[in-house]
Amino acid sequence: MTMKLYQFAISHYCEKVRWALDYKGLNAEIHSLLPGQHVNTIRRLTRADSSVPVLDHDGQIVQGSAQILDYLDHTFPDHPLTPANPQDKAAALAWEQRLDDEAGPAIRCYSYHHFLQRPKVVVPLLAAQTPYYNRILLKLAFSRVDEIMRKWMKINEKTAETSRQTMEALLTELADIYSTRPYLVGEAFSRADLTAASLFAPMFQPPQYPVPWPASKRIPKAIQAWLAQWQPQLQTLEKVYQANR
Repeated sequence: MTMKLYQFAISHYCEKVRWALDYKGLNAEIHSLLPGQHVNTIRRLTRADSSVPVLDHDGQIVQGSAQILDYLDHTFPDHPLTPANPQDKAAALAWEQRLDDEAGPAIRCYSYHHFLQRPKVVVPLLAAQTPYYNRILLKLAFSRVDEIMRKWMKINEKTAETSRQTMEALLTELADIYSTRPYLVGEAFSRADLTAASLFAPMFQPPQYPVPWPASKRIPKAIQAWLAQWQPQLQTLEKVYQANR
């Protein structure tokens, strides 16, 4: 059996899949790609979209974090992430889709809006787990990288502010739920919890995440202030992460 995961080390959607593989005790060859240069590799695999993550399991290509979780639960049913109970399953999938659609883009937009203003900090994150010379390439072409990322992800002052509000609303809701029960859905850890904790993971910087997190003093001041304000809610998700990762 050969399993390969094509990813960005910094991507929180890829963290969903890394966590799912570890949770199920599955080994995969990790192929970390440089954003931008990844396009040809991913399109060759998928014959379509260039987004990551992409899983290659003996030639079976699965793209997208939710689709990969579906595939892993179907192919490797031990340690399931999808509840067996139909009602719980529907609720877990609904949470996952909502978080994928709302939390993921918001966290990415808000974070990059500020971090792209600090090339020396963000370049090692973007190039993590790729050959050392990619850092040099990114530094040399950073103005173009900044332009492309902002255009592709629609990052600007207005969208960053909207993203911040989305993050705060979701964090408030999630913290309220976890204050009354240990899991978002049912009586066991599921893909709903995994999605919530992995997508917000860059905001609490867990050591399991395979990137060189910046020291707190190198984090943009706006984000430092936000993290200080929302630390209690983030700690709730960090506990979920550490208990199950």
